[in-house]
Amino acid sequence: MAIFLFLLLVAVVLGLIGAVAEGLFYLLIIGIVIVVADIAYFGVRSSRRLHERPIR
Repeated sequence: MAIFLFLLLVAVVLGLIGAVAEGLFYLLIIGIVIVVADIAYFGVRSSRRLHERPIR
């Protein structure tokens, strides 16, 4: 969970810098890519936990 929150924070900071600073639009794109990768990682990790629990 700490990795998820850290990557989300990094993505927000990069996105803000990319949106505000002139000529640094690529940081906004990198921030968006990090958010998408972070959500995909969290989804895969949470789906694995659902399948590990035995059915009672």
